[in-house]
Amino acid sequence: QVQLVESGGGLVQAGASLRLSCAASGGTFSSYAMGWFRQAPGKEREFVAATSRGGSRKRYADSMRGRFTISRDNAKNTVYLLMNSLRSEDTAVYYCATKTAVSYVVYDRGVDYDYWGQGTQVTVSS
Repeated sequence: QVQLVESGGGLVQAGASLRLSCAASGGTFSSYAMGWFRQAPGKEREFVAATSRGGSRKRYADSMRGRFTISRDNAKNTVYLLMNSLRSEDTAVYYCATKTAVSYVVYDRGVDYDYWGQGTQVTVSS
C-alpha cells in the first residue's frame, strides 16, 4: 500500500510562486510514475504534470507548460511541483498520484493512477 502526503499549498497573490511536495511511503518510489492533478470548485479534475519513474520524461498540461515544473528526488521519495507566475485560475486543490510503472512512461490520465494523496489547497488572489 502506497501512501502519499502533499504539502506546500497556501494563499498567495497573483504572480507569486509556490512549491508543492508529495512524500511517498510504501513500496519502491523509484519504480513509480508520478503525476499532479488539480480540481477547482465546480470543475472536473484536470491533469497538471507528470514524470516517469526515473524523472527523465515529463509532460505538462498546455496551460501550465512554461510556468510549472515537476521534479522528483528518488532518494527522498518525494515529487515536487514548482508553480511560478500563479494566476487566480490556478486556484484548486492539488493532488499527487502514483502508479507502478513497468517502463519509462508518462501518464496524463487520472484513471491510470492507483494511489492518490489527500490534496493540498492552493488559493491565488488577484
